[in-house]
Amino acid sequence: MNGKASVSKELNEKHSKMLEALLKLPDNRECADCRSKAPRWASVNLGVFICMQCSGIHRSLGVHISQVRSITLDTWLPDQVAFMQFIGNAKANRHWESELPPHFERSSSEAFIKAKYAEKKWVPRGAVQPAPAITQLRCNVSHLVETGLKPETPRKTRTLSLDENILVKHVGQINPPATRTRAGSVDMMGNGYVPPLPTGMEVKKPSQAREISTELHSRNANESSRRRYAAPPSSWATFD
Repeated sequence: MNGKASVSKELNEKHSKMLEALLKLPDNRECADCRSKAPRWASVNLGVFICMQCSGIHRSLGVHISQVRSITLDTWLPDQVAFMQFIGNAKANRHWESELPPHFERSSSEAFIKAKYAEKKWVPRGAVQPAPAITQLRCNVSHLVETGLKPETPRKTRTLSLDENILVKHVGQINPPATRTRAGSVDMMGNGYVPPLPTGMEVKKPSQAREISTELHSRNANESSRRRYAAPPSSWATFD
């Protein structure tokens, strides 16, 4: 989903009012590059306000260097407004024009803007582009929320399937299966493992167990013999 689609017309108007208030600050009343009055455009990733002529040159540099937006014609996202509040022309130029000669003749030429931002000609060696810390950016976004901004609500993570949701609604909470005592395996039995006996059953001694086994075997043998040599049915007795 496009982030701009979540910004309504009313919220976008509030963003425009915030940006207009930033343009009234002394450092932002002039273009950050050519010093022309009343800039109406901005570079949202550089944090500078620029005039229309310089905005066209910024666009020619590519979005990987400068991302241009109109103060009133484009839709602004909350993090973009927060970034402009944090940077501004004064702080940005302290970085991009740190080693610029004092009496350098500025112009809105492509050569000057390209040398400033693409070639980083006047940036101190090893310097890092100014950017707000994560906590500061969150504070600015929270301030925008208090003033009426409603950022996009994150999607809710679904943990149950459709069938499980229906089951929960009609039956109740799905409880995990009860743990069941695992009987010993053959290997465990061979290693001297004795499975737990049911409550009330007594343990027979080995000698008693052998006696019981012998007695049962004798009973089964006698019963088998009686069945084998039993008299035939009465109907066979009259067969001649």
